[in-house]
Amino acid sequence: MIQSPVPGAILALFFLAACDNVGGLRASGDSPFPPAGRLDAREAVDGLTVGHRLMAAGEYELALKAYLRAGAERGTTVDVLSAIGSANLKLGRLGQAEDILRRAVEVDQRFVPAWNNLGVVLMERGRYGEAAEMFRRAFALDAGRSEEIRQNLSLALSKRDEAGYDEPEANELRLVRRGPGEYLLLTTP
Repeated sequence: MIQSPVPGAILALFFLAACDNVGGLRASGDSPFPPAGRLDAREAVDGLTVGHRLMAAGEYELALKAYLRAGAERGTTVDVLSAIGSANLKLGRLGQAEDILRRAVEVDQRFVPAWNNLGVVLMERGRYGEAAEMFRRAFALDAGRSEEIRQNLSLALSKRDEAGYDEPEANELRLVRRGPGEYLLLTTP
């Protein structure tokens, strides 16, 4: 069988065209490597901004990483600490969130979001009285402008009041004498 030289010529032209430098992925110049140097800080997006966008998208783990990067770049400012605490709260890491948010309010005692988020953490942990106090501070610092903080405070106060000792049938108290002048208070379910 005789082969035509045309398909081979077309194939050769195709390979030659593929080798032609038309810009593509190459860096400027003859180097096959990416350009050297650092990314200009003005071109980089701030880690806090990235983190806030990721939090809004529900990507809490990635947001936490962005906030940690922001902390490495900016230092542990109240904004960074509050953001890290909020991400930990969304991830269900309540102990870590509480510790970090307490550090945030130590750094700046007038930062409303940190007080509010600390109150949310305490609510999640069932510490309603302390949560109400955190919301009260946030509400006062905010001068009552935030409806969300007002709602959080109202909820914390109602939960605190519900958690009282108004369930006598659930726990009956008994006083038991253990010796001369010693008594033991027992509860029975």
